[in-house]
Amino acid sequence: MDLLHSWGVNLAVHLQTEYRDYENLFQWVSSVADLHTTFFVFFPIWFHLRRDVAIKLIWVAVIGDWLNLVLKWVLFGERPYWWVNETKFYGPIKHPELQQFSITCETGPGSPSGHAMGSAGVGYVMVTAVLSIVAERKIPPLSYRFLQLMLWMLLGLVELLVCMSRVYLAAHFPHQVISGVISGIIVAETFSRVQWIYNANLKKYFSVTLFLLFFAVGFYVLLKALGVDLLWTLAKAQKWCVSPDWVLMDTTPFASLLRNMGTLFGLGLGLHLSRFNETRSKKHSSASFRTGCIGVSLVLLQLLDKMTFSSSNQLLFYPLSFGKCAVALVLPTALVPGAISWISQKKQA
Repeated sequence: MDLLHSWGVNLAVHLQTEYRDYENLFQWVSSVADLHTTFFVFFPIWFHLRRDVAIKLIWVAVIGDWLNLVLKWVLFGERPYWWVNETKFYGPIKHPELQQFSITCETGPGSPSGHAMGSAGVGYVMVTAVLSIVAERKIPPLSYRFLQLMLWMLLGLVELLVCMSRVYLAAHFPHQVISGVISGIIVAETFSRVQWIYNANLKKYFSVTLFLLFFAVGFYVLLKALGVDLLWTLAKAQKWCVSPDWVLMDTTPFASLLRNMGTLFGLGLGLHLSRFNETRSKKHSSASFRTGCIGVSLVLLQLLDKMTFSSSNQLLFYPLSFGKCAVALVLPTALVPGAISWISQKKQA
């Protein structure tokens, strides 16, 4: 593995040297590729355009990220920014210098890349959704094939940029981002064959959330009992990150787990509550109503996103993260449509 890691470090050095002028682009791409964008931007838009696509987005994102967490616990992937400082591969020769950035110092294991896995899965869902919608309109076959080619090429370009950005930032090795892309597409393709998620009730969402949570915690306890230290990466991040302020505590495995569980539970709760608005929603299912819901949801979610919690008190940090992510799904699914529908009825009365 040291040889593979050294090739990855060489590529990272090459990217940092030859593409120095694109630093801001790579940081932006890496930030947008985070699943945060799916939860706070893509989901509210799709929910009011095609509800089934929005539901699939969340399931693919959450299950994919949960699987990513389990794989990271099993694969023990290194990250370039600490590996290059600890390895004995270079012997007496001075090791390559890797530049670090404010979003480099993630604290979990590195394989597979969560950004690559999440963005690939979410992108796959959106591309197939657009193609399905266009196919329903029965456009000429040649036009459809052209659109199909363009969308898949666009997704390929996006994933290339995501992979390059993660290597450029010294957060991942190349093989980690490649395995992430492949894993994300597999998860998305699997959920394209799953139908029960569209009719699942609140009890089902609650049960799945608890199962995923207890499975992950139980797996953690089992590995801990076997003498495996699953927090080994946190010490490395704190030791080798050039700035203590750059150590991203919200990227620890349990922070990610609680956020995803909050998101999945929030979707179930939001869909359950939205049933009380179905009658009113049918009366206001116009394009203007949907546009209003999307606009208000996006604004409120950006305000919610500004609420941050200190990770110094983890007993509060984890529950608050869970609650924030749950609210982020309830807002666009139930609260905003219900409020707009109620206001519209008041104006008509």
